[in-house]
Amino acid sequence: MTLTIWVDDWQIQCCGENFTPGDVVSWQLLEIDPEDYAGVVGSERAAEINFREEHHGQEEGKASALLRVLTVTEVHCRYAVPSGSTSNVQHPVPGTTVLVPVKGADGWADARPGVSFAGYLVTAVRAADRQEGQLPRGR
Repeated sequence: MTLTIWVDDWQIQCCGENFTPGDVVSWQLLEIDPEDYAGVVGSERAAEINFREEHHGQEEGKASALLRVLTVTEVHCRYAVPSGSTSNVQHPVPGTTVLVPVKGADGWADARPGVSFAGYLVTAVRAADRQEGQLPRGR
């Protein structure tokens, strides 16, 4: 079964490891509410997300999943203060998503006009067995 996983840009920038399709990674997966990602990727794509990757101890003692990365897609969108808001907090602007298939993830992305890099949509399958000499990346 193919999984779709959200990986925040800052998770990799902070202390994550680069990954590419074909890599075996060991990630802690947390279930998500698709509505939390609808503004960033759109409702249809958000409904496809199964988990988010987390490696900052929010779920201490939870086992990591061993996964083989299939695809990596950068997600960019525009952020703005919603009209009528009483705060200056910016939120994703629905309908501004730009998806860019890439050959790997390092937490950084080339600038795109009018949008900001938000993270990655990663498709992966559970890796039943490690192949000889192939160690998992990440934690």
